Amino acid sequence: MKRLIFCAIASVLSAWGVWAQISPGAYKAVEMHGDTTRNHLLLVSDNYIIHTTYDSQPAHFISTMGGFYEIGEDSLRVDLEFNTDYEKTGEKVHRVSYGYADGNLIFNENHARPYRREPDLDQPLDGAWLFATRGPDTGQERRGDNSARKTLKFLNNGYFQWVAYNSETMDFMGSGGGRYAADQGIYTEQIQFFSRDDSRVGAELEFSFERKGDDWHHTGKNSRGEPMYEIWSIR
Repeated sequence: MKRLIFCAIASVLSAWGVWAQISPGAYKAVEMHGDTTRNHLLLVSDNYIIHTTYDSQPAHFISTMGGFYEIGEDSLRVDLEFNTDYEKTGEKVHRVSYGYADGNLIFNENHARPYRREPDLDQPLDGAWLFATRGPDTGQERRGDNSARKTLKFLNNGYFQWVAYNSETMDFMGSGGGRYAADQGIYTEQIQFFSRDDSRVGAELEFSFERKGDDWHHTGKNSRGEPMYEIWSIR
């Protein structure tokens, strides 16, 4: 009898997502905010998570935060590396309860804002990358995890986001993101948010890419039309 009761409780808890893990991938919640469409984008890997809020129609960047996370039975703890609201909140550790309803992620029991998982779209550049150096590679000094000042590029299920920040002081320098594609040496970005200039939203940028071991060689022209050669290292 006790075993039957336990199994019944376990079934209910599993249905509500209390014991469920968060599968790596891209999740989106979309809601109306007045006359504006508000987007909540969640990018998740095995150990890192980024949450970004931005408006479309008209485009406007609102906030982003991210860091390494741990999962509890029904809660998520994120040790933040960056947080655009840090000066207001002083928050370096973010905690939130989570569960599932109808297959969607629910945070803090807010069923009015379900996060739907985007379809899987595996691509050769998926992962977390840190800006290492300007190319070409001649053995010059590189930036990496040992440097407090970082530029992270996070690619997941057809979405990309870059963030420039200082992980020690929590200074935030900028972020942008949207959809991306990487195929046969061509890397394309479609900008959906940009903290430094909302007018850049909608732009499509095309670059060449090549993976060399743990490095991503990224070449083309920047938003000002100037030649660029960046080397990113897998994190």
